[in-house]
Amino acid sequence: MHAGFRPLASTIADAPRKIPLPPLTLHPAATDPFGARRRSHIWDLNPQLHCSVIGTCLSTGELRQVLTRAGMHQARPHGANRSDHELHSDGVRLATRHDAIGKILNKALDERHRATIRRAAGADSIAALEEFWRDAVRQGDIPGGYWALLTHPLVTEALVRTAFGEVHMLSHLVGSANRADLRRLCQLEAEKNALIDKLARQQNQLRDAILGRDATIAELRQALLTRLAGHHPPTAEPDDQTSALAACAADLERRLATAQRRQEGLERRLEQARRDLSRQDTLRAAAEQAHTQLAAELHAVEAALLATTATQPPSPDLDGINLLYVGARPNQVPGLRALAERRGANLLHHDGGIEDSTTLLPGLIARADLVLFPVDCISHDAALTVKRICRQQARPFTPLRAASASSLLAALTSLAQVIAGG
Repeated sequence: MHAGFRPLASTIADAPRKIPLPPLTLHPAATDPFGARRRSHIWDLNPQLHCSVIGTCLSTGELRQVLTRAGMHQARPHGANRSDHELHSDGVRLATRHDAIGKILNKALDERHRATIRRAAGADSIAALEEFWRDAVRQGDIPGGYWALLTHPLVTEALVRTAFGEVHMLSHLVGSANRADLRRLCQLEAEKNALIDKLARQQNQLRDAILGRDATIAELRQALLTRLAGHHPPTAEPDDQTSALAACAADLERRLATAQRRQEGLERRLEQARRDLSRQDTLRAAAEQAHTQLAAELHAVEAALLATTATQPPSPDLDGINLLYVGARPNQVPGLRALAERRGANLLHHDGGIEDSTTLLPGLIARADLVLFPVDCISHDAALTVKRICRQQARPFTPLRAASASSLLAALTSLAQVIAGG
């Protein structure tokens, strides 16, 4: 194969795709009568920012309360609630309104993030505002930091674009890089629900057993007292009925002692189950915290990796081989291609059938020395198609853990070691 030849699809993919955000414009009301800037309202922002603000800065429950206060949240027929997506769409439409209803939404956002807005007010320069945003990202206060930044009097279009892009990519990274944590959270929820059901059953069984035991003891004691009350005067020698009643009383005492021991054992088991449930809650909370920390760490590592790669001298140790990368998001392709080219490889790209036709895959695979595809950012059908064509054309393929620079870098390093040792 000719290492310098690149297909049309690869050439088109070279152009980076920016998030479509027109220049930031502010409503005239964002200035006071003397021309000085003040904090913006939700309706002052570019309408294309409204979706990210509603989805990031308010939870579904908070948005539902806002729409209810505004008289816009109505249940469906037969008592069914509106879906989260429908609530989100209503909130985005509400954000464009400069009236009493729009003010309800703006007030809810300000009250929800009052403390963060107060911290942002101390930023008296663009540099200070940028540092405030970085601190908010590091501390995990993305919702409050994002709203405070967008409405700050000193915010610039460049800073809005930066924050918007980071929030946009964070939503992708959180979903694609932490599936194991999410599965663990679901498992802990299921175990918690199972323990709650088990506790309820044990409590019901214990209550029924105690009630039945007490009723039986009361009936037998009453029968014993009735027999001993006066129907048979006492004699020197006890008759058969008195002996039977005495034996019955002794048996009841033994059964009572056994029931009490069983009750104590059930209470100990119930207490142990409660401790287990508390431990499961603690583990679930720790898993949620780890999930958030891993998402932030992954985002930081990806950014540092791309920045470090861009400043280091090229190390062309892959000898001009052709790699075909199938899948990933369009805005990731330029960075992945630059990473491969610095290692001396030519990276071809196919989006897996989203916009590029799958009929191009046989020709691209025929030109590639190795086919790569991320398992978290490619459809099931596209992955099966790539594997089938690679087997037909005797081309090697390697699944990647994720559509990220770190996964591609690990694959390139392994490939370079194979070439060096071969």
